[in-house]
Amino acid sequence: MNNIKLAHQTNILKYEDARKQLSIQITKKFYSLIAEKNNLLLLDEVLNLAQKQFERNEVYFKHGLVGELSVIQSRLAVENARYNLSAANTVYVNSMSEFLALLGVSPGEQITLSGEITITKINAGADELISDYLPCRPDIVSSRREIERLENARKQTLLQNRAPSLNLSMDWNMSKLDPFTDSFGATARLTIPIDPWIPGTSKAQTGKRASDSVEKAKLDLSITEDSAKTQIRSLCAQLANSWDSIVIARLGLSAAETGYQLTEEGFRSGTIESLVLEDARNNMTSARQRLLQTELSYFNMILDLSAAINMDWKNLIETFGVPSGKE
Repeated sequence: MNNIKLAHQTNILKYEDARKQLSIQITKKFYSLIAEKNNLLLLDEVLNLAQKQFERNEVYFKHGLVGELSVIQSRLAVENARYNLSAANTVYVNSMSEFLALLGVSPGEQITLSGEITITKINAGADELISDYLPCRPDIVSSRREIERLENARKQTLLQNRAPSLNLSMDWNMSKLDPFTDSFGATARLTIPIDPWIPGTSKAQTGKRASDSVEKAKLDLSITEDSAKTQIRSLCAQLANSWDSIVIARLGLSAAETGYQLTEEGFRSGTIESLVLEDARNNMTSARQRLLQTELSYFNMILDLSAAINMDWKNLIETFGVPSGKE
């Protein structure tokens, strides 16, 4: 009965774990789509900037302020920006179809995603997480229940093979002619098995295999715990490094935006060529895209860490997140 109960609890645990894994998968896909959507907005802005620059160069060319090469280069920049936007939109549409299929929604339905990737620095020590949350991991819990089940099976095998058996029998003889000659007899027989105590016999081997199964399950639990500890420590280290990447990406974007503004002013005053302006615009676009990808990568690590400690990712942010301005 205890083993049946353990099997039932294990199946419930597997179901809950599968739900959590699916939830994390959907969350990752959702925020990946949000990042792709933000990238589309960025590329659309780049196209608008390139289009305005092209129109401005045409006016400057008519007034003799820039050469024909600048007009051709700015027009090429418009076409490149339009192509990049179209290619990114195709990727977004395909990703959206995969997401809807994951949700079981018909691709023909019109669904608009809305959301924002809000990045919060996570300040959590690996040792603290291991101490407080490792025992609650589904794989750890399942391994311990498997050990308990195998222990029960081992005890049951030993009892069946080694326990003595007692047989009781009774005999009552009745006489039809003389009731005083009736007799009653009882016999008790105690049987003690010898085979299980002799090494090499089949029953002894059965008991040894049961004990070996328990030891193997304990070894598997130890390996699972070590693997989980390594995973948690690795994710904590990656989060720390990834946050530094976010800080660098933000500084890079600030520098790229300032550089573009200064380059645009220089172009208007005639001291900077069109190609230099286009390079500055491309650098600004790359810096924004780099920041988007870095923040998305950091958020995915938060989801992975929440799964590693069997904790909801929102609770993880609420518990270990550093308030804005105190990073």
